[in-house]
Amino acid sequence: MKNAEIKALSGAELKERIAAEKETFQKLNFAHAITPIENPMKIRESRKLIARLSTELRAKELNS
Repeated sequence: MKNAEIKALSGAELKERIAAEKETFQKLNFAHAITPIENPMKIRESRKLIARLSTELRAKELNS
């Protein structure tokens, strides 16, 4: 997800996306702990996406 797409989301949409991405991140971590997943970079990408979404949500909260 690109930064322009993230900035276009509303606060409620950002919260939904963060919740969904956190669930995906948790599943990836569990899968990787049991057996190494094929592409471990997905874990890093997921973590960074959560951070970008959280940052944008916080910026929108401060501007309101």
